[in-house]
Amino acid sequence: MPQFVEREFREFLLCGVYEAGVARFQCEGCAREHLVPFSCKGRAWCPSCGGRRMTERAAHLVDAVLPWVPVRQWVLTMPYRLRYQMAWNHALSRAVLRVYTRVLLDVYARGEPGGRTGSVTVLQRAGGALNTNLHFHTLVLDGVFTEAPGGALAFHPAPAPSDAEVAAALATIRHRVQRLLARYGLEPADDATGPADRLADASPVMAGIVRASIQGRVALGSRAGARVRRLGDARDTPTVTSRGPRQAHLEGFDLHANVWASANDRAGLERLARYVLRPPFAQERLRLRSDGRVALELKTAWHDGTRELVFEPLEFLERLAAMTPRPETNLLICHGVLAPRARWRERVVAYGRVAPEPTTSAAPLAAGPEGTGVKTASLRAWSWAALMHRAFAIDVLACPHCGGRLRLIATLHDPAVIRKILAHVGVGPSRPSPGPAPPGPGATAP
Repeated sequence: MPQFVEREFREFLLCGVYEAGVARFQCEGCAREHLVPFSCKGRAWCPSCGGRRMTERAAHLVDAVLPWVPVRQWVLTMPYRLRYQMAWNHALSRAVLRVYTRVLLDVYARGEPGGRTGSVTVLQRAGGALNTNLHFHTLVLDGVFTEAPGGALAFHPAPAPSDAEVAAALATIRHRVQRLLARYGLEPADDATGPADRLADASPVMAGIVRASIQGRVALGSRAGARVRRLGDARDTPTVTSRGPRQAHLEGFDLHANVWASANDRAGLERLARYVLRPPFAQERLRLRSDGRVALELKTAWHDGTRELVFEPLEFLERLAAMTPRPETNLLICHGVLAPRARWRERVVAYGRVAPEPTTSAAPLAAGPEGTGVKTASLRAWSWAALMHRAFAIDVLACPHCGGRLRLIATLHDPAVIRKILAHVGVGPSRPSPGPAPPGPGATAP
């Protein structure tokens, strides 16, 4: 397996483990101590760290990126063969994304000569069944900006796209993606891997896992090649399902554009941003069955009546491995007037903001050992306590015993010191460490 996949698993095993590091808080009223374990900060599938990243980035988009204009969500999914190539080849994913966003920006620009719009795209790597399904969730400013002779910007809202316009946009996207694949040497009529499979060359096991995940099958173990077990009520349904409004499907490509947030609905926009930034699954949807298998509850029942998917432990781990992104790949990308170097970006993000928005809650939030600090608009400035208050309206720095304020007094990393403090405050030890990693290629085992 690639090293970055193994590293993701090993760091997750230490997420929330006290001995791996804790933040030490003390109540200013009753002097009771509270310990908060460090997180793994994984970016693949850790539900806790993914939830924090979702809340943090959604707050940043609403407070510092998206102007006060209507925003529409466009979602593009690709055929199975293309999903396999894009799951490993980030350059191909970015190229397909450029084709897709260029079509959307052109669609909006046609309504107003000289008008420009912008978009923010999240590359989601998994579907609701934990299957590898790299697809694009794009928040597009639902209209265009124009510049007056004096330099002032004006926004012109766009009418909602018709079903025919969505279908025409999808046809253009499909045609241009096929031309792109031809330039990459990946003809649409070729087999799933095309003339060269860099993933199979780098890691045959990983290639097999990704292929099986895309197809909803098992790659490893005694059930290799079989479909994932399903639980639910069987239904006799037709093979062709109807499409909803502002949705088009063409030869494996699917485009949806029916979700929209108005200019003044900032709370709704933040909910939409959290949706597109959500982690692959919520921990509440998982349960360990009495037979040792892992059950995943689907958000909505499938058309054939399936309500749960049941995985052997190895099958579940291979699904997680398949959706792990390669390191140093950007999964949130801006285009158009929201691009980092766009000439209008500074004026666009400030459009409609009467005054700087407060980005902190009313409750005092600890930012350092002194327990005080000023919240800024920077993405990295959000503290754990501020995010919890923004997402759940919970003041986690209120002492549960006396209601006093909790103050950060130290961060600890030495396991021996942490175990002594755990014993002092009456907290039991965490689960055992996963142990050292196996030696790399060419290394000698101790």
